Amino acid sequence: MMPRLGKKYKDIEIEVTSKPNAEYQNDDYFALDLPVAPAIMVGQEIVVKGANVSQGKVEKDICRILGIAEPEAEKKGLLDRFFGI
Repeated sequence: MMPRLGKKYKDIEIEVTSKPNAEYQNDDYFALDLPVAPAIMVGQEIVVKGANVSQGKVEKDICRILGIAEPEAEKKGLLDRFFGI
């Protein structure tokens, strides 16, 4: 998800950190006062932590926090609305 957003918003620096779960479950990590993984932060604001999130929500939050125009809402098809996708 983040690499696609990085291509779309070229002026925004996106840093992805991926580690084994064990590295997020130790005292050294908790001492950093960072959110529980999986998490997405924009600047110092935590957008989501400990849960999955849609790309659309992340993109809207990034735009809102950075003060740029939010993307237009995606139109959902019948199956998307039916299954709540």
